[in-house]
Amino acid sequence: MENASKALIIAGAILLAILIISLGILIFSQAQDTINSVNMDEQEIMAFNNKFTPYQGDNQRGSEVNALAQAVLSNNQSAADNGETATKGITMSGSITIKNDGSTTTFTRVPNGTMYKVEFSYKDSLVNSIKVTENK
Repeated sequence: MENASKALIIAGAILLAILIISLGILIFSQAQDTINSVNMDEQEIMAFNNKFTPYQGDNQRGSEVNALAQAVLSNNQSAADNGETATKGITMSGSITIKNDGSTTTFTRVPNGTMYKVEFSYKDSLVNSIKVTENK
């Protein structure tokens, strides 16, 4: 009788251990899926930034700055549609002002004959804000 009692206790302990291990694996796999969906890989970051980096520099024409502003508006609208405004929204300041809230913000086009300096700020390796100032 004593042996049967010990066998039942051992069997219960084994079942409990299997349950705890299974629960740990389940929690780990869910956390891994969340981490993978939040983080962008290096290629996605480069693809995102490459939409804007050609416009960076000291001597950008007004037409290039206007094209950059259109790209930012398009990006912000796309980010808002996908619910990614916090991570992929871009703010422009200076000669052109655009908020990163994803609204259909319009801007006043800058003159084509003027030269501008375009500077980027990054957050988590993504372009986060752009400052446009007129060259003097």
